[in-house]
Amino acid sequence: MNTNFLSLTLELLVGFFALLVMTKFLGKNQITQLTPFDFISALVLGELVGNAIYDKEIGLPYVLYAIFIWGLLIYTIEMITQKARKSRPWLEGIPSVIISNGKIQYEELRKNKLDLDQLLHLLRDRGVFSVREVEYGVLETDGGVNVLRKQHLDYPQNRDLNISKKQTSLPVLLVLDGEINGAGLNQLGKQKSWLNDELLKRGIPGPSAVLYAEWQEGEGWEIQTYSNGGDIS
Repeated sequence: MNTNFLSLTLELLVGFFALLVMTKFLGKNQITQLTPFDFISALVLGELVGNAIYDKEIGLPYVLYAIFIWGLLIYTIEMITQKARKSRPWLEGIPSVIISNGKIQYEELRKNKLDLDQLLHLLRDRGVFSVREVEYGVLETDGGVNVLRKQHLDYPQNRDLNISKKQTSLPVLLVLDGEINGAGLNQLGKQKSWLNDELLKRGIPGPSAVLYAEWQEGEGWEIQTYSNGGDIS
């Protein structure tokens, strides 16, 4: 029993430090710029090491061998992408413009299997709480979104211009992907009939034609439809 514990401890220590050395050798992009290929590599490597450590028939040499071979494969792929530019779209992916000129690019979202809820979450991660703030949005190969704010919302900051503080409010989401957000209507104390009337005033037949619609105190409406991807105030 004691021998088994000692053997497991030794394998864990060696596996841990071997992975640490390999990570340092392969570079920081394995952590900070996780592409789909890097993600799969990390999963497979974890499985190889885990199985090697906990399988009684596999000893320490197999742990090191698995780490070495898989690390060599990853290193080879990294060298290929550095030397052969044409291989990068296949192995690393390419960024996608999912918001252009302030308009959500619905087809790009579909191609990248990204729904609107996920898009809004990614924007909030960047400190953007409304689509109306974004001029361009780029979905990077690591799954994150980088945004270029609209000119009047970008730097310099208000404090740089000595602009007095005013009350701000969060936008209220009312329609997302053709479906009414009941919680948003309740927040405003409005009924579905009010929403339908507001859409009709703008020449929109109903919520099913709307890709994204929000209302914000002091700013009014931001509505984007499936047909033109345009904003309607």
